[in-house]
Amino acid sequence: MQVYLPVMGALGLVLLLFGLVMGFPLAVSFALDDGATAAYDLALFVTFACGLVMWAAGRGRRRDLHVSDGFLLVAATWLAVPVFGALPLMFYLPGLSFTDAYFEAASGLTTTGATVLTGLDALPVSINLWRTFMHWIGGMGVIVLMVAVLPLLGIGGREMFKAEAPGPMKESRLTPRIAETAKGLWMVYALLTLACGVALWGVGMPPWEAVIHAFSIMGLGGFSSKDASLGGFDSLSIELVTMLFALLAGINYATHYLALMRRSAQAYANDPELRWFFGVLLFTVVFLTAYLFGVGAYTELPTALRHVAFHAISLATSLGLAAYDYAAWPMFAQVWILFLGSFAACSGSTGGGIKMMRAIILYKQVYREIARALHPNAVLPLRLGRQPVSDNVLHAVLAFGFMYMVSIVSLTLLLAASGLDLLTAFSGVVACLNNTGPGLAEVGPAGNYQGLSDFQTWVLSFAMILGRLEIFTLLVVLTPTFWRR
Repeated sequence: MQVYLPVMGALGLVLLLFGLVMGFPLAVSFALDDGATAAYDLALFVTFACGLVMWAAGRGRRRDLHVSDGFLLVAATWLAVPVFGALPLMFYLPGLSFTDAYFEAASGLTTTGATVLTGLDALPVSINLWRTFMHWIGGMGVIVLMVAVLPLLGIGGREMFKAEAPGPMKESRLTPRIAETAKGLWMVYALLTLACGVALWGVGMPPWEAVIHAFSIMGLGGFSSKDASLGGFDSLSIELVTMLFALLAGINYATHYLALMRRSAQAYANDPELRWFFGVLLFTVVFLTAYLFGVGAYTELPTALRHVAFHAISLATSLGLAAYDYAAWPMFAQVWILFLGSFAACSGSTGGGIKMMRAIILYKQVYREIARALHPNAVLPLRLGRQPVSDNVLHAVLAFGFMYMVSIVSLTLLLAASGLDLLTAFSGVVACLNNTGPGLAEVGPAGNYQGLSDFQTWVLSFAMILGRLEIFTLLVVLTPTFWRR
């Protein structure tokens, strides 16, 4: 047990920092006198008390974290922090069960955007702000933020960052020190969020609504302050701003950082994912617009283009905000945009799914196997852009793809066995594992996850965290081998 005390101490520091972050909606609640101040006071007390106890337990055992410690801390953080994120919701909404509150907080921190709440328009500003602020915190990752702070406290952060950061960020550093990398990524994140909020305000969204939705958009979360989501504003200008910043959030933040530091757009030209990212989206928008107009789902082409473009970008980037009930579309179109969230977002972005980089590698490997079948003696190197893909990377991608499919099938069967209809179960798992939010049928854009049983809600809470940690980070901790020290 004592060997895990340093991890417990580090987790205590995470909770202390999370408590400080909770001070933001508390200050807003106090300033606006919206009636939620007492809920935040109690939530802060509980969070700080638990954080101090855990920090004190590991205080005398500080040491640099090893690889296994990094995995354990990341998994423990993402499983434990939603407990404390749920507290303001539970204390303000006494009828909300712990299961539903945990689901809502996990959905916020994993940037999924699936909700069990209704009556969002009537909630205090600070409660809706807290829901989307959790998107913003989780978007880049609680752990990535912590690696900029923990080294100052004597706890190294590199292994945590490698376990948390998606895609190629696991293997490369933008700056010589890992803390500087984290700070650089957060700087870009904060600047884009500020620009998004100002742009939303500039096109007519009320100030607090602009702040709330800027956090949601840049975290690619999907929570809104309205039951009708962005459809409640019915504004083309707001939808256009949302699409622009959702696209920016769906791009690798390392690319944004390099472009900013070098004052050059060449970083975007060198990113091999971007042409695929925009190519897939362009094809989808053109094809589905023509398809829906052709089958009579729309009588006006501009309206079809508007709705298809918005929802294709929203679902592909795993944002999940809706401006229209696309459940009225033919099932083919609904399933198409649901699956976009499985792979379209770039690695190193705040999006979910397997990421575009892995999808490209899988596609090229399939093409290479077909070519080998025709030309057995041909030498066919696998490249991503100008860089060769090593066998180790290829094997890791293949293993991830296999576990991704196994996770979808296993969790879908589990939900179906619990009595949920197959379409709701399958689409709910896909939406939660990809951190997209809305699924189909009962959990479609016009509904939410409120009608699920406690068991089904916990399964999907696990799916959200599993997807946010890209499967292996969490599965490693669940294997017996991990605990044999």
